[in-house]
Amino acid sequence: MSSDLMSAMGAAATGLRAQTVRIRISAENLANADTTAATPGGDPYRRKAPVFRTFYDREVGANTVKVTGSREDQSPFQEKYDPSHPAADARGYVKTSNVSSLIEMSDLREAQRAYEANLNVIESSRAMMLGVVSLLKA
Repeated sequence: MSSDLMSAMGAAATGLRAQTVRIRISAENLANADTTAATPGGDPYRRKAPVFRTFYDREVGANTVKVTGSREDQSPFQEKYDPSHPAADARGYVKTSNVSSLIEMSDLREAQRAYEANLNVIESSRAMMLGVVSLLKA
């Protein structure tokens, strides 16, 4: 039973790390949501999304998750008409980031809930292990 609880804690710990990266990437996206191109006709900040990979970890004894990097969202940039902007193209349009604050806030909330769920698994497993130890002492 103890090894099963340790496996659960190990898997939840990898989930915590993955959700931490996910939260960091969402925060970075939100911080750059209103950016524009630096040069006329150039591209502004492009939204990033984490890339997850699941695998069986023999050391932990459970399926775990790992963030293997991030990918750039290839959705089109939005354009706004502002011919006086230094980054405006020949038509007077400025490209703005493809980050949607609404989507990022939703992703952030989902990552927070997943983080809390993994933390609850660790706390519950720890409490069960302490309960087993106290029973063995009696």
